Amino acid sequence: MKQPALSIQGLKVRYGAIEAVKGIDIEVHEGSVVALLGANGAGKTSTLRTISGLTPAAGGKIEFYGKDITNMDTEKIARLGIAQSPEGRQIFGDLTVEENLKVGAFTVKDRKVIQKNYERCYHYFPRLQERKKQMAYTLSGGELQMLAIARALMSDPKILLLDEPSLGLAPLVVRDIFEIIKEIKEEGTTVVIVEQNALQTLKIADYGYVLEVGELSMSGEANVLIRDPKLVEAYLGG
Repeated sequence: MKQPALSIQGLKVRYGAIEAVKGIDIEVHEGSVVALLGANGAGKTSTLRTISGLTPAAGGKIEFYGKDITNMDTEKIARLGIAQSPEGRQIFGDLTVEENLKVGAFTVKDRKVIQKNYERCYHYFPRLQERKKQMAYTLSGGELQMLAIARALMSDPKILLLDEPSLGLAPLVVRDIFEIIKEIKEEGTTVVIVEQNALQTLKIADYGYVLEVGELSMSGEANVLIRDPKLVEAYLGG
């Protein structure tokens, strides 16, 4: 079987005495969308932050195409090809849309690649092109989320980590964001998505993992999970 793009083995994450992630195993294969689902405090964001080097692992191993990246410097991880769109967006409000995108391309030295990535982002998010000279603080919530995703894409990542991309957005905007995530996948970028909106996420995902208080409670093909009675009851409004 083909080596996974991302392999997480026995991952533990601690904050002081609190064990937020308790030894989980996750595999992400190239070209797939993998969903990490669960309630607040389940350990989803901690897992993403540990993959991208923002939070140290207290145990276990993270491999990216067979290379051990556990507790590697965040910038080195970004240069290898992992980019994160964080929860809460964390956009630079006093920079323009275009300047925020430029910040996302800090690991890319080739100007032609940077230009191609601008074009790709504006293709996915035409509204950002219309507002490219606007200060980011003037954008709506939906536009800020688009900018957060686009900024992560500017580094030309092999794996895009998305943390709660639908949080606080109107249903129509959420639908648009999920359509774009699908398109990003179809163009070859692997996606790991953390979401509380389980139904929408499983509709576009290939595989899903459900976390409960730091442990995996369920995993499987997305089209199977979406029909699982326990999952329906807990997360899909059944």
